[in-house]
Amino acid sequence: MPNPDKVGAVAEITSRFNRSSAVVLTDYRGLTVAQLKELRTSLGTSSTYAVVKNTLTKRAVSAVGYDDLAPLLIGPTAIAFIEGEPVEAAKALRNFSRTNPLLIIKGGVLDGKMLSTEEINSLADLESREVLLGRLAGGMKASLTKAAALFQAPLSQVARLAAALAEKKPPADAPAEATIEAPAADIPPTPEAADDSVAAETTES
Repeated sequence: MPNPDKVGAVAEITSRFNRSSAVVLTDYRGLTVAQLKELRTSLGTSSTYAVVKNTLTKRAVSAVGYDDLAPLLIGPTAIAFIEGEPVEAAKALRNFSRTNPLLIIKGGVLDGKMLSTEEINSLADLESREVLLGRLAGGMKASLTKAAALFQAPLSQVARLAAALAEKKPPADAPAEATIEAPAADIPPTPEAADDSVAAETTES
């Protein structure tokens, strides 16, 4: 018979994946309690940084279709569940890892797409979503309809469009008029940070 506590923990982790616009997996081995507190503070209230059990998290990633994350679930694992601005959270993690090299960024997910460590660091180099969208709308002299589509576009697509505009050429994945189809689901609005109860659990290898 399934352990009710484990079933509840898997359900909570699964819920956090579903609520997050992005997640970043990290190895926190060697970091002190004070350093972890500093990292959580730097991420802000729209992100939750939780220490997780690998065996339970593997069940959760399978449930949400993020099976490519399973190989990253080895050793001490903590996950940044990002419900706010992904770029700002990526900056916070990247900057913290620079001053605290014991924090290792393993990989993650953005808009449902898997990201490598290098791609997360590249995400941290982008400007915020609002700045990118403002430049795109101004650069294309977009109509209200097109501007609305831009605000619903995945951040990864917005970044590619911004790079293409900088080079004065249309991106490969957008029509000449730069019309973008809105995705099926928007990035969820920023709620208050979830309870950190999962963070208290001991990590399994």
